[in-house]
Amino acid sequence: MTYATHHLCCDADSHIMETVDWIARHADPTIRERLPELSLAKSGTKSYDFIHDAVDRQQQRARSGETPRDVVKGVKGWNAYGAFDPRERSRALDDLGFARQLVFSTFSGSQYLQHADMDVRYGGIRAHNRAMAEFCGGDARLIAVGQLSLADPQRCVEELREGARLGCGAFWIPAMPVEDRSPGHPDFDAVWRTLSELNLPFMLHVGPNSAIKIAAYENNGKPRPKDITGAEQGENLRVRDFMVLSIAPQQFLTALVFDGVFERFPALRAGVIELGAGWVPEYLRTLDMSQKIFKRTDESVASLPMKASDYIRRAVRFTPFPGEDVGRMIRDAGADLFLFSSDYPHPEGTDDPIGRFERTFGDLSESDRRKFYVENFQMMMDGRLSA
Repeated sequence: MTYATHHLCCDADSHIMETVDWIARHADPTIRERLPELSLAKSGTKSYDFIHDAVDRQQQRARSGETPRDVVKGVKGWNAYGAFDPRERSRALDDLGFARQLVFSTFSGSQYLQHADMDVRYGGIRAHNRAMAEFCGGDARLIAVGQLSLADPQRCVEELREGARLGCGAFWIPAMPVEDRSPGHPDFDAVWRTLSELNLPFMLHVGPNSAIKIAAYENNGKPRPKDITGAEQGENLRVRDFMVLSIAPQQFLTALVFDGVFERFPALRAGVIELGAGWVPEYLRTLDMSQKIFKRTDESVASLPMKASDYIRRAVRFTPFPGEDVGRMIRDAGADLFLFSSDYPHPEGTDDPIGRFERTFGDLSESDRRKFYVENFQMMMDGRLSA
């Protein structure tokens, strides 16, 4: 029996756990030697040996014909079933029972995504998108999420078109300004136009976003705590990081609203993934309050023909964390905004994400449940409900 036995279910967040040479194997020869090594600074391990051991164990499973069972409750990270082998991922998906699954990378962006050499940055992005498309290409349920950088809009569009040609079904963009320019600057209209023309959404995701936390708040006279993975020196989330996760996507989306991007490109769609969603209802109210206050003094605000929050409602969907009160969010902001996600095979997704969400639903209607598990995903990915 599959895990998602009671629901038709689409998963808006899963991951590949990259092997050490994953990007290099897919990079052009002129880029390969210039790529930095895969950084494990944000992982629970500092050793490539751990990854090599996981590869050995996966090869042993392949030789023995091991069948996955109840993978959602199993080991996570590199040792999870389907963490980096596409044939295993298909079998893990059979066990999970999800109809479609977005697949993001995990650590590979550290090798190129902020690299000062634009040839390395965009060469790494192309290698990443090749690797993602290859991983997902053998199973129509898997949707590869490519990466983009807005740093050079022309090259960004080139990689967007190439990634779409390869088979990427969405594109992850860091939630941050580009040097001294807002993402709503007209310089980037070609990117938003191309996404709209290709009918592909962009994604904001936990990871490479604007640095919001003020480091001095961690200087509290106490030993530094373990990160979310339990690592003593790991650079993954700690409590102060978690508390400000939503600030970067709020800033990015606010720019797209008040700089008129969502008005100029009404077909543009987006997902805000693994950044929580409890903040969304109040964010929408604040958008509308800001529009009301500043339309008297700000021409760009006054020129918007729609209610500010309606641009978000039309274009953007959000994944709550397991444990957030999704029932309350839906009662507060409506059922059209929120999406199911498992985060498989990351441990943050927990061993029972469906159960954790269900326990908050209360008397939620079957129609609203279907939006959470299926229809909002379809709207985000396709711009319409599937027949």
